[in-house]
Amino acid sequence: MTTTQRPLLLITNDDGIASPGLRAAAEAVAPLGDLLIVAPHHQQTGAGRSFRPITDQRIYRHTLNIAGRPVTAYSIKGTPAQVVNAAFLDLADRPVALTISGINFGENIGSGITISGTVGAALESAAHSVPALAISLETPLEYHNSHSADVDFSAAAHFTRLFARKALSLCPFPPDVDVIKIDVPATATPATPWRVTTVSRQSYHYGIPASPEKRGRVLETGYISRIDPDVLEPDSDIWAVCIDRVVSVSPISLNLTSRIQLSMLAERLDGDGSNAHL
Repeated sequence: MTTTQRPLLLITNDDGIASPGLRAAAEAVAPLGDLLIVAPHHQQTGAGRSFRPITDQRIYRHTLNIAGRPVTAYSIKGTPAQVVNAAFLDLADRPVALTISGINFGENIGSGITISGTVGAALESAAHSVPALAISLETPLEYHNSHSADVDFSAAAHFTRLFARKALSLCPFPPDVDVIKIDVPATATPATPWRVTTVSRQSYHYGIPASPEKRGRVLETGYISRIDPDVLEPDSDIWAVCIDRVVSVSPISLNLTSRIQLSMLAERLDGDGSNAHL
């Protein structure tokens, strides 16, 4: 961290401080501002925006080689959202201009994105009134909980830099846009087109039931990825990444209120007159 007027960029993730995706994100945006790198001490995939009891409240220091120079980074034995909270409250020496969460091992698309710690960290940033990007790279399932060096983050890093630059020029984001979620296909190159998308109502990751002989005695924690193209929305993040193989850019709002006319719902709920005495 420095005392210059360059924007302060928080770099975080859910894969942990040792993730190559975290370093790729930091190197991608290093030319755009000063870096505050704070990540979970261990893998936190699937943590969403959860807050859990923290028994080890220490902040660990690390030295990462970013763009050819040593940079002090920090880790916390907490969830991605707790990491972001600590970064803002205890580590930032001035207001953060933009949070970059990622680059995640594995795409975060469809109705299950609130499970994602990558998205959870970005939402926690938005709750602190700091705009955020959540960036994920499509990878095979076996890499989702790994720190494998076999994954090539170069295309995802290109789009991280591209949208971080765009986000800094946009800040503040347009009304009702708190997070921009970016998902990069495994086949992407820097020349791959990008598209603004909706978040699909369709699930993408599906849990696997326990085998018949184990059912009722163990909990199966594996999952598979699949889509149903017959009912998939053509403007969705799943369609963009899995069918058209373009980069998906989805605006996300902290406002989780259903897009129904509230007076209409009130009338439907009060249709039997049971609210008359209130």
